[in-house]
Amino acid sequence: MRADKQWSIVNFADPVRVVGAVVMGPVLIVHDSNKMARGEACTTFYRFTPGKGPTDEIVSFHCRPRQATLAETTTFTTVSTEPGCKRLIEYQIGGDAGAHGVPVK
Repeated sequence: MRADKQWSIVNFADPVRVVGAVVMGPVLIVHDSNKMARGEACTTFYRFTPGKGPTDEIVSFHCRPRQATLAETTTFTTVSTEPGCKRLIEYQIGGDAGAHGVPVK
């Protein structure tokens, strides 16, 4: 049985463009399958402060899901689109067999 929410805490050492935001540093990524089923923004990136937890929301969007091979760890697919900053095009949370495409805007 699949959980309604998957999440992962990651650290972006270099800046990465996610939809319209530039993300860098520790981040909590949450994917909500119930919101996805309703066509709502199902992925949210939050700033994360170790010892304190998530703080403000950075960006939220409706992903493009696809079936994938089970990922042992959280993975990211990026492309170089501008000097010094890559763009996130897909992510997969560790322990999940679903990958999530990221819209351009």
